[in-house]
Amino acid sequence: MAALPASMRAAVYRGDKTISVDSLPIPRPGPGQVLIEVSHCGICGTDLHLVMEGMGQPGSVGGHEYTGRIVAHGGDTAGWKVGDAVAVDPNPPKCGRCEYCRAGRAALCAERGSIGAGGERTGAFAEYTAVDAQQLLQIPSGVSLRDAAIMEPVAVALHGISLSGIEEGNSALVIGAGPIGAMTIAILRARGIEDVCVSEPSPLRRALAERLGARRVVSPDDLVAPESIFDVAEDAVDAVFECSGRRSAAEQGLEQLRRGGTLVLVGTGVTRPRFDTMRILLNELHITGAYNYDPDGLAEALSLLKSGSIPVADLVERRDVPLEGLFDSLEGLFAGKIGGKVLVVPH
Repeated sequence: MAALPASMRAAVYRGDKTISVDSLPIPRPGPGQVLIEVSHCGICGTDLHLVMEGMGQPGSVGGHEYTGRIVAHGGDTAGWKVGDAVAVDPNPPKCGRCEYCRAGRAALCAERGSIGAGGERTGAFAEYTAVDAQQLLQIPSGVSLRDAAIMEPVAVALHGISLSGIEEGNSALVIGAGPIGAMTIAILRARGIEDVCVSEPSPLRRALAERLGARRVVSPDDLVAPESIFDVAEDAVDAVFECSGRRSAAEQGLEQLRRGGTLVLVGTGVTRPRFDTMRILLNELHITGAYNYDPDGLAEALSLLKSGSIPVADLVERRDVPLEGLFDSLEGLFAGKIGGKVLVVPH
């Protein structure tokens, strides 16, 4: 293993909405693992829940949307070598044996772990992190380490769209134009879905939705509910993508569907919605959650980034932030004062 410093800087969650940048030992990769020098790490909605809503474990290091270069390995790494530029699947490899994996629904793997950076391992809000070589993806030529850092959330958006069954000529409503919602808008437009409406309370994010090509952008108060469970909304759509994680938004999304429409729950939230079961029954509505991504979703996301068909410059904030700026960015994203994906640069 190449000579490395004994310690690294990392953003450590201390509880009570507090993050400190501390010196920690550099992880040492075991057999089948590599050590990655982190280039860019995106801030995810999960990070907001962990820090801003107090769901995180004090002493933990978050961050799971990242790219970097291999600087060391523990052997038996399937051909990966020092110096390789890589993107990382933050989830441990699926079992490949259970009924869900055999059916091509690896997101539901019976042996899947928890959301995030994989149990007790140090996340990528740090200068270095160790990961299994099986979780690495090669970054296509022409795609920068910075752009490839949004691979994972792009794959999440792709999965929600896949589950919706939406087709060209259909209509869509995206609720919440935060990073995942914005990526959903961009991908829908790239796939030829022209009738895309967006509901978002933040003027900053409404402006972003317009730049991404939304046909109509409204505030949540502008969405009018049908008068009865037999009726449909005036501008009812084929598919609703709820990307905010808010209970009221999920309930409102159900009211905006055409008969036979689909509500896809993409955003994570801590308060559970209450759905009108009679509306679901009488209009044969479909509701599905979207957890993680399709089996080939990460590779598809990288191909999409390589194609240039989605505007990465609009989806990602222009200024990257250092570890010391992580909490301020979390605060801004939580308040809706930041529109795009924020990338943290640990070095």
